[in-house]
Amino acid sequence: MKGTPIGKLISQISRQNQKYLTRELKAYQIGGGGQHSFLIEIIREPGINQDQLTDKLQFDKATTARTVKQLEDAGYIVRKIDENDRRAYMLYPTKKGMEFYPTLQKIIETSNQKLTRNLSESEINQLFTLLKKIEFTSRNN
Repeated sequence: MKGTPIGKLISQISRQNQKYLTRELKAYQIGGGGQHSFLIEIIREPGINQDQLTDKLQFDKATTARTVKQLEDAGYIVRKIDENDRRAYMLYPTKKGMEFYPTLQKIIETSNQKLTRNLSESEINQLFTLLKKIEFTSRNN
């Protein structure tokens, strides 16, 4: 293959997308670094614990702990001690988190539209399929 390495291209696209998301989410006290991804997973799976969240999103435990604390401080989630494992916390969205979810979905949808505005529907589907293959392969290295 000639040209720019695939990883570099993906990284550049990711950084540009992250800049957009950071700018759009700033007014809602949602920071960069994927805080929105954590909030989405907690909304989709209320009661998920931090270890499950770490595994699902492929972040390290320290990043998960820091992000959970930030989302809790901003009022989007609440941590509750797991009755089955007193060392673990179960994570739940608050009313504020649930009310913000449609706005968050719209911001992400707009971001996706900006990224793919020059692609046909077929190309978008193909891109998604190929990126999922790359993501699966990278997880299993």
